[in-house]
Amino acid sequence: MLTKDLLRVSRAGGGFHPQFADDAHSDLAARVLGVYQGHVDHTRAELDEALTDLERDADDFKLVRGFAKLLDREARFETRSPVDPRRAREAAFAASEAVGVVTVDDRSRALDRAAERLDADPETVAGALYADLDDRQVLAAVDPRWNPGELVAQYNLSLAQTALFDATEVRVRSSDPKALVSAVKRLRLMYEVRKTEEGREVVVTGPTALFRGTRRYGTRFARLLRSVATADQWTLEATIEDRGTERTMTLTDADVSVPGVDPVTEVSYDSGVEADFATRFESLDLDWDLVREPEPLEAGASVAIPDFAFDYRHADFRVFFEIMGFWTPEYVEKKLAQLEAIDDVELLVAVDESLGAGEAVEARDHRAIPYSGGVRVKDVRDALRRYEDDLVAESAAALPDELVPDADVVTIESLAADHGVSESAVEGKSFPEHERVGRTLVRPAVLETLGERIEAGMDLESAEAVLDEFGLDDASAALSVLGYRVAWEGLSGGTVRSAE
Repeated sequence: MLTKDLLRVSRAGGGFHPQFADDAHSDLAARVLGVYQGHVDHTRAELDEALTDLERDADDFKLVRGFAKLLDREARFETRSPVDPRRAREAAFAASEAVGVVTVDDRSRALDRAAERLDADPETVAGALYADLDDRQVLAAVDPRWNPGELVAQYNLSLAQTALFDATEVRVRSSDPKALVSAVKRLRLMYEVRKTEEGREVVVTGPTALFRGTRRYGTRFARLLRSVATADQWTLEATIEDRGTERTMTLTDADVSVPGVDPVTEVSYDSGVEADFATRFESLDLDWDLVREPEPLEAGASVAIPDFAFDYRHADFRVFFEIMGFWTPEYVEKKLAQLEAIDDVELLVAVDESLGAGEAVEARDHRAIPYSGGVRVKDVRDALRRYEDDLVAESAAALPDELVPDADVVTIESLAADHGVSESAVEGKSFPEHERVGRTLVRPAVLETLGERIEAGMDLESAEAVLDEFGLDDASAALSVLGYRVAWEGLSGGTVRSAE
C-alpha cells in the first residue's frame, strides 16, 4: 500500500474514483527508476533532491512520490563511516565538555581530542558525527522487481489497496469464486455470499455498528484485493467511509492487476543445520521475525555477517544469531576473533558441542547456546524470552493501568495492535468498562443484549450465529459468561443448556 497522503482520487459525481496511472506514465516510471539506479553510492539527501527536481517537471507530484515509495522498499540504505557515528558523538561530546566549546577554535580543539581518542583524524570524526542520520545514509543497492510497465501496474494495485483502507463493505464477483472465498477465510474477514442478477456475489463486511474501524481490519481489506486481482475477470464494489460521507468505489480487472514478477528464488543456506532451524522457527507463531543474513557487523578490521537476526515485531529491537557448526580449529579461531571484536549489539551464538568453544563465547560477552546435531528451537526461544520479557515490561509500563477501548467489543489482539505493543503488554491491564470473554473484551450492555437473544434450548449453531453478529468467535467462553454450557448430541451438534 501507499501512505494515505499519496492517495489520488476523484470524487466527481459523488463517487470515489482512484486516479490510476496508464501506459502514458511508463516513461515517468522509467525516469523514477533511473533516478534510483543512478544514485547508488549517493546519500539519501541527494536522492531526494533529484526526486524533487523530477516532481517539479511532472504533472502530478504525488505520482512521482508514489513510484518512489514503492522503489524505496526495494532499496537498501546504509551508514558509511570509518568511525561509528555513535562512538564519534560520545568522544566529541566528552571532549567538548572538557574543552568548553564556545568558538570555532574551541570546536577544532575538541575534534582534535576526540580524534586522538578514536585513533582517527579530525576531519573523519567531524564527518562521522551525524553519518547515521536518514538524509546522510547512502543508497547501497536498489534491486527493483519491476520494469517501468510493471511499476505502473504495482502502483495501481497499491493505490487501490490504499483506497480500500477505509472501506466498510466490499462486494466482489469473480471468475474464481473458490479462491476468493478461501482468501476471505484466510484473512478472517466477515462475509456472506449473495445471489444477484449478475451471479453470485461475495459480500465482505467491515466492523458492525458495535465496532469502530481498526487499522488491522482495513489492512486485511487491502490484502484481499491482491487475491481478487489474480482472477481473470472480476468486479469489486466498495463502500468507502470518506470524511464522514459514504461513497462508492468500483474496480474491475481492467483497472488493477498483479504485476508479473519472477518467482522468488528459494533461500539457500550454508548448512543443513541452518535450513532446518529456519524451517522450524518460522513455523512457530512468535513475536519475532526471522531475517536471513542481516546487515554486516563491524568486527575489528573485518566484518561478520551473522546467519540470522530476530526482529521483535512490537519495537525497534534486533538480536543477531550465529551458528558455529564447522569444526576446523582455524574456523573456531576466526569466529572467536570476530566475536571478540563485535560489541554494542545483542548476539546469540549456537555452538556445536564438539567445538568445545561455549565458554570462550561466553567470555566474549555473548550468549552461547550449545547444540548437538541440530539447534533446538526451544533453547533459542528461551534465550529470546529474556529480551522479550524486558521489552514487554517497557511497553506495558508506557501504558496506563486502566485501558478503556472505544469499541463495545474488541479483541486483545486488535487492542494490542492499536497501541503498537504485544498482546502480553496489555494482558495485565484493567478494563473497567469491559468484561473479558476469552480473548475478547465486551461491554456489559452487549452481554445483556446477548442474554436476551440466547436462551436455553437453542441449538449451538443458532447461538454461534448470534455471537458472530457481535464479533465473538469463542462460543464456549461467551456462553460460559452468560451462564450456559453446551450439551453435545453426538455428530448432530449441540444444544445450549443452563450451567446450573
